[in-house]
Amino acid sequence: MINFYSETDFHFGEKADEVRNWLTDLSRLHTFQIGELSYIFCDDAYLLRINQKYLGHDDYTDIITFDYTLKKVLGGDIFISIERVRDNAEQFKVSFEHELGRVLAHGVLHLIGFKDKTNDHAEEMRKQEDKAMSMSSFPYR
Repeated sequence: MINFYSETDFHFGEKADEVRNWLTDLSRLHTFQIGELSYIFCDDAYLLRINQKYLGHDDYTDIITFDYTLKKVLGGDIFISIERVRDNAEQFKVSFEHELGRVLAHGVLHLIGFKDKTNDHAEEMRKQEDKAMSMSSFPYR
């Protein structure tokens, strides 16, 4: 089950089920299934506190993923800063929805096992994000 929670004013509204279906399709593409997956939408300050407290990092980020995956069943808490997504969308000259889709997929891809710490890993992660967003079930066309 995929749950969406908000610590900010962001909500999917009528798109929530479409987003859930797309993320489920993405997991199936990689032969995983969805277990308990929670997305928590927040602001920069909220995510910075999590970054400092749990990861020992003192910088802003768009996403933090806590992985509870067991074998081929995805589980985790994925925190996303809506402020950072908006800023990144502006910086990269893409729509907010496009950038949000990239970040949503990024969290699932981390749970599947994709990394992004090295240049090679980051390049592969970007390819996988692009592939996810080109899927027919991607809700933001």
